[in-house]
Formats: sequence, C-alpha cells, structure tokens
Amino acid sequence: MIDLLQNIHPVVQALLATCFTWAVTALGAAAVFMTKDMSRKALDAVLGFAAGVMIAASFWSLLAPAIEMSQGKNTPVWLPAAAGFLIGGIFLRGVDKILPHLHIGLPIEEAEGIKTPWRRSTLLVLAITLHNIPEGLAVGVAFGGVAAGLSSATFGGAMALAFGIGIQNFPEGLAVSMPLRREGMSRRRSFWYGQLSGMVEPIAGVIGAALVLIAQPILPYAMGFAAGAMIFVVVEEVVPEAQHGGNADLATMGAMIGFTLMMVLDVALG
Repeated sequence: MIDLLQNIHPVVQALLATCFTWAVTALGAAAVFMTKDMSRKALDAVLGFAAGVMIAASFWSLLAPAIEMSQGKNTPVWLPAAAGFLIGGIFLRGVDKILPHLHIGLPIEEAEGIKTPWRRSTLLVLAITLHNIPEGLAVGVAFGGVAAGLSSATFGGAMALAFGIGIQNFPEGLAVSMPLRREGMSRRRSFWYGQLSGMVEPIAGVIGAALVLIAQPILPYAMGFAAGAMIFVVVEEVVPEAQHGGNADLATMGAMIGFTLMMVLDVALG
C-alpha cells in the first residue's frame, strides 16, 4: 500500500492525505450521534492536545526540514525558514481580522473579523475552518517537498504529518458539532457543520503541493509559511480556548501529550 502511494503524483498524494484528515474531522463530528454533550474538561484536554500536535508538527515536520534544505545556499541558512514563518503569521493575522468567526465558548457579541449578521453556527464553523487552512497547506507542502527529491523531506515524514494532523482533527470536528447540538440543532445538521470545517484541508493541500512543484526554490519558504500560520493559530486561538474553561493544568498536559505523540511519529516515520 505504501509503495503504491509513493508511485502516484505528489499532488494526488497531498489530496489523498488531506482527504484523510478531513475524514477524521468528520469522524469527530459524528460523535454527536452518540451523545448530546461533552464536558468542558474533556473539551479543554482535547484542545490542548491539538495545540501540542500543531506545535510539534510546525518544528519537526516543517521548520527543521526547511532549515536543513537551506544549507549550502547563498543566503543564511536560517533566512528562508524565518522569513516564511513570519510571513505565515502575518498572513493568518490578516485573515483573522477579515474572516468573521467565533471562538468556542464565547458569546456571539465577541465574534471577530468583519461584522456580519451571520448565525452563531456559521461563525463557529469558520473559526475551525481558519485552523484547518494552515494544516492542509502544511500537508501539501510536505508532499511537494518529497517530490523535489530533497533528503530532508521524506515520504515517511509527510505521512507522519498527515497522520498527526488527522489525529488532532478528531477533537476539532467534535468541538464544532457538540456546541451546535447543545444549542438545539439537530444531530444531522450538527454533524454536517462539524465536518464542513475540514473541507478546506484538501483544497489547501492541493494548492500547497502544486505551488512547491511549480517553483521548487520556494519550498523552505513555503514550509516556514505553513509553520508560521499554524503557530499563529495555536497561540492566538487554540491555547486561549483550551485555557478559558478553568482547566489549565489538564489542557497543558493534553498539549504535552500531543507534542510528544507528534514528535515520536515524525522521528519514527520520517
């Protein structure tokens, strides 16, 4: 199976990998068919776990390979990763200011982005969708890097990244569908909105892989960009949401477990 995947076009690899991460988002959202509620403790723990996975993926799967592949170039070895990282954060900051969205557990009056009359359910979905853009992009860039034939970008590493992102997408799908169900939305509609937030990942993944294949010299910058975008989401949204419910220690331990798992996956498979 692995050999078959390695022999297909890298853009298709990225598409299949991000369809997997989308499917895990849908699986998390499907928990709404089994229960109507989720404790705040459990939610904070899984959000912390997601933050840990994203932080580890940003370094082990993106920044470290970007720095390694920049060696022997005319520019300082740190420049592409650092520049891409900052640009990624600035880009997400711009999207965050424009895209209407609402963080989990907050009243609709505290929605961010451009003011709109959109419903709470739509704003919640958009908040998780904002998380998923850099995740899909990161997976696509990783598979594009493998196609470039660079020793620092391996197929196993790209698979590990996709698997790690998929794992932390489970609580993200759940974190959308459960609040919607608590507010009285039907199970079917709650599930639909929950999985909808992950639909952007295959789109971002294909774009990331295609851009790297078209212009291979931008690969370390693209990896830094994806890492910067993910770290922005973690620091600006995921960690505050995990700490907001009064379970800071539990959320922190969840983050440490998520970081450790992603690190082990990347080192073992990459």
